[in-house]
Amino acid sequence: MVRVLMNQKEIASTLKELATQVEKELGLSNLAIIGIKRRGAILARRLQTLLQSRCRQPIFLGFLDITLYRDDFSALGSHPVVSETEILFNLEKRKILLVDDVLFTGRTVRAALDAIIDFGRPSYIRLLVLIDRGHREFPIQPDFVGLAVSTTKKQMVEVHVKEVDGTEEVVLLDRPAEG
Repeated sequence: MVRVLMNQKEIASTLKELATQVEKELGLSNLAIIGIKRRGAILARRLQTLLQSRCRQPIFLGFLDITLYRDDFSALGSHPVVSETEILFNLEKRKILLVDDVLFTGRTVRAALDAIIDFGRPSYIRLLVLIDRGHREFPIQPDFVGLAVSTTKKQMVEVHVKEVDGTEEVVLLDRPAEG
């Protein structure tokens, strides 16, 4: 069973609302946005565009691949796919907005935090997610949430973006039975 949680229009509207919250709560001076690859990076780019239109100074944008920081790296097989991390600005004393599509266990965010700290010491890091589905394994909570969804561990939330999937929606679906 597949249930659509957000359509294209709702995703765009939610990102505009999140951009307004970020501007109000963090301000735009000295702000940098880092998106966790793959879909978090796409959402980060969209947020940066929305926020950049509201200020004259640059809002830096970076992209983070957390593959080598994962705590299950050895389970990824002998040839994991690692893409490039692109953080081409100084993180020192900068306000960082970390962006991901779905927050579930917190393991991806934990890995992202480790990676960011390897690049420097920001003033602080705040987390923005489009979807928070609960079931944390780490004490990680988002600062900005587009939609909180109650799920079971047997369900999956997928964010589809046109740049990767050719469609734009958020869906809730049941995991295929193992066996």
